Amino acid sequence: MAFNVASTLSYEVHARTVFILNVEAAALRNQKILTERLDLTPAVALDRHVLDGGTRLVRAVVEPGTFEVSYAAAVELAMHDADPAAVAETPVAELPLEVMPFLNPSRYCQSDRLARFALREFGDLAPGHSRVTTVCNWIHDNVDYLSGSSDAETSAYDTMVQRAGVCRDFAHLGIAFCRALSIPARFASCYAWQLDPPDFHAVFECYLGDAWYLFDPTRKAALQGLVRIGVGRDAADAAFATIHGDATMTGMQVSIEAADDSEQEQPTVRAVGIA
Repeated sequence: MAFNVASTLSYEVHARTVFILNVEAAALRNQKILTERLDLTPAVALDRHVLDGGTRLVRAVVEPGTFEVSYAAAVELAMHDADPAAVAETPVAELPLEVMPFLNPSRYCQSDRLARFALREFGDLAPGHSRVTTVCNWIHDNVDYLSGSSDAETSAYDTMVQRAGVCRDFAHLGIAFCRALSIPARFASCYAWQLDPPDFHAVFECYLGDAWYLFDPTRKAALQGLVRIGVGRDAADAAFATIHGDATMTGMQVSIEAADDSEQEQPTVRAVGIA
């Protein structure tokens, strides 16, 4: 499946500001970037770095004035489609060492504070892909998707108490529950096919068997149409723009369109693996 993605971010910069941008499609084995272009207006020098997990960061130092970031790419996805019943959890003793940090609590995913509930609610379920699906079902059924109900400080614990949030909060809660169950989980930002209205979208990935699998407790986008941008412990590691200085966002546009016959397909109900 191939997709055309694009995003435009507009800012008013009030003082010399450093932007750390994360809008480019990630460099992943199953995500082939066919063409892409990143334009900054005004044009400034860029520093680039690729993190573990494929996240591509761009640093730009911008002087006062208007500033616009425009990205467009054609991306081909080759998802691994698996039978959920065949996707097992991996015992902690057998996990790759590089996956171990995604078992730990993080700023927005306090798995330690939510462990008692997670173990009581999900601990006795058969381990595997189906248990994570049950976690997602619980979040979807018990947390209201409500725009404006959270902010940049809202954590998984807050979402559990308030029972309302947006995609970022749904992902954080899913991550926290899974980590409490000893399932490695990480946050993922993406361009999301079939998301209405179009926006940057947040989902999470769990390490099951020997691969990362995608989960979206919001049920608002097609799993096989997620073009990943950044991954990390939580949203703090995968923001589309981190600003060090004084700047105000004045506009944002995000889009993703199928580049072939993908629009005829329906969202998958199988296990979607990415590595």
